[in-house]
Amino acid sequence: EVQLVESGGGLVQAGGSLRLSCAASGLTFDDYAIGWFRQAPGKEREGVSCISYSDSRIAYADSVKGRFTISTDNAKNTVHLQMNSLRPEDTAVYYCAALGHVACGAWFIDYDGMDYWGKGTRVTVSS
Repeated sequence: EVQLVESGGGLVQAGGSLRLSCAASGLTFDDYAIGWFRQAPGKEREGVSCISYSDSRIAYADSVKGRFTISTDNAKNTVHLQMNSLRPEDTAVYYCAALGHVACGAWFIDYDGMDYWGKGTRVTVSS
């Protein structure tokens, strides 16, 4: 059974940092593109960052470039999203998702066909 479990969300003041984690079971990250998506209240889901092929292909949404960093720990089958300089507009539920045998790129920002999804972790950034 494939499972993706997010953790690390919470409440933080603007300018602060959080590190999200996505722990996977039943799949190997080396064979999948792993993306972080987020959905704010009343808004549509949007892609945040993606990583594939053992860190060789990485993509970020323009809104988070220079502030967020995605990385993998293949030994633990875990993907991390380090979020720095957080802004109130980053407030959302963040979801981890996986898609097999593709390379990350700009396509992931609005892609709806990911194979597997986690249940999400909530991030709230106060002013």
